[in-house]
Amino acid sequence: MTVYLNGQFVAREAAVVSVYDHGLLYGDGIFEGIRIYSGKIFRLAEHIRRFFDSARAILLELPLAPEALEEALQEGVKRYGKTEGYIRLVATRGPGDLGLDPDKCTAPTLFFIIDTISLYPEKFYLEGIPVVTASSRRLPADGLDPRVKTLNYLNNIMAKVEAKQAGCIEAVMLNHRGEVAECTADNIFIVRDRVLSTPASHCGILQGITRQTVLELAGEEGIAARETVLTRFDLYTADECFMTGSGAEIVPVVRIDGRTIGSGCPGEVTGQLRRAFRRLVGI
Repeated sequence: MTVYLNGQFVAREAAVVSVYDHGLLYGDGIFEGIRIYSGKIFRLAEHIRRFFDSARAILLELPLAPEALEEALQEGVKRYGKTEGYIRLVATRGPGDLGLDPDKCTAPTLFFIIDTISLYPEKFYLEGIPVVTASSRRLPADGLDPRVKTLNYLNNIMAKVEAKQAGCIEAVMLNHRGEVAECTADNIFIVRDRVLSTPASHCGILQGITRQTVLELAGEEGIAARETVLTRFDLYTADECFMTGSGAEIVPVVRIDGRTIGSGCPGEVTGQLRRAFRRLVGI
C-alpha cells in the first residue's frame, strides 16, 4: 500500500486528517477511483479531467495543477511496486470550524491511496449476480449535479443497505421520475436484440469512465449502442444486463427484483464486451 497526503508520501499510520476537516464533517469533497493495469494507470487523463471538473463545480481550489497531480500519481505507482492495483484519489475543503462556512477552511486536503482491490469473487463474473431496485432515489440534478463525484454518498449507501437486506450485493437506483439511473456504485447497461442501451446523462447518472470505455468498445466490436431513457420494464424484459465501474469492471446481472434476465446466465454480448475490455487493459 502507498499513501500520499498533502504533498508527501507517508506511512499508513501517519496518514491522518483533522477531525475538523469538512470532508469528514460534511462530505465536502470529491474523489476518483482509478485502476492500475500492467503497471499503467488506466484512462488517467479522463480521471484527472473529471476530478478537476468536479472541483471547479464546487469551487474547491486544488493545491496541485493537473500535470503535477499526474506526476505524483505516477510516482505513487512506482513506489507501490505492483502491476495491478486501485487508486483512491480524494480532495476535501480541508479543516475549518464546526460551521458550514467553507471560507473558514484554511487549506484543502489532498490525498490518494494505492492498494489492491477485489470487489467481487470470480464466480460472480462467470455466473452473474442478482440485484433489486432500491427505494432510495438518486439525488436529482437540480439538488446536486451527479456529474460531480462528491463524497456525499449516503443515499447510495442506503440503497446498498436495501440490497443486502434483500439478499443481494447491489441495487438499481431510480431518479425522481422513476427512470433507471445507475446502481449504487456502478453504471448499468442492458441488451435487447443485440442493441446495447444505457441511461443517458440527463437521467441523473455519473458519467463513468468504464461506462464510456464500454460504449467505445461496442463501436469497435460492431455492437449497436445508445444512451437513452430506461425504466424497470426495460430491465425486466432485457436479454442481458450488466454493470460497469472502475472497481467492478464489467459484472453480469442475471436477476432483477426476482425476475430472471434472459436465460439466467451471462449473455453473449456481455461476454464479448468483457473479453474486449480485458484485451484493452492487458489482463
